[in-house]
Amino acid sequence: MLTKTTLNEFIDVLSSSSPAPGGGSVAALSGAVGAGLVAMVCRLTIGKNGYEEHENLIKSSLEKADFLAKDLLDAVQKDTEAFDSVMAAFAMPKITDEEKEIRKAAIQKAFKGAVSSPEKIAVKCLKILEIADEIVDKCNSNALSDIAVGALEAWAGLQGALLNVRINLPSIKDTEYVNQKQKWAAEITKEGKRLSKEIKKAVSEKI
Repeated sequence: MLTKTTLNEFIDVLSSSSPAPGGGSVAALSGAVGAGLVAMVCRLTIGKNGYEEHENLIKSSLEKADFLAKDLLDAVQKDTEAFDSVMAAFAMPKITDEEKEIRKAAIQKAFKGAVSSPEKIAVKCLKILEIADEIVDKCNSNALSDIAVGALEAWAGLQGALLNVRINLPSIKDTEYVNQKQKWAAEITKEGKRLSKEIKKAVSEKI
């Protein structure tokens, strides 16, 4: 399990000649780091004088951020497994016509799985941005740089995940599916960019 390795071990595996873990796993890790920072800011706000009126919102945000951090850490391993499934499909026998057809179907299924994994990562990273945007002007002002970095990590994770969606789409023959994912990717990119700008602006006005 990648998440059970030390940071040094993870970087060693990441920088090796093995194609997995790769960009998708790193995108998930970026999102998890972002969620962790947002959770930290929530904890630094709860119980502090001057923030009592926002206590319920911050507690709710903390619960969501903690969940997303754990979920995205799990996705570090899952994305690598999704890529491994693609490689396994390509390694299937292709001697007979029947084998060729089975292999072809398995490859298409695996590529859709390789799209689904970073797609889920991107959605979770967007949720982190939504949480950060909602609490940026209600959280401990001493931790504004932390929530800003958390948002940057989430935005990086979102963009990285979408790149991993896009690189797999040309290998999928289902045109309707591809068009749907391309449209979705454009929409989530637009929303992520909007939230990132709002958070950056809110932080910049205070520090």
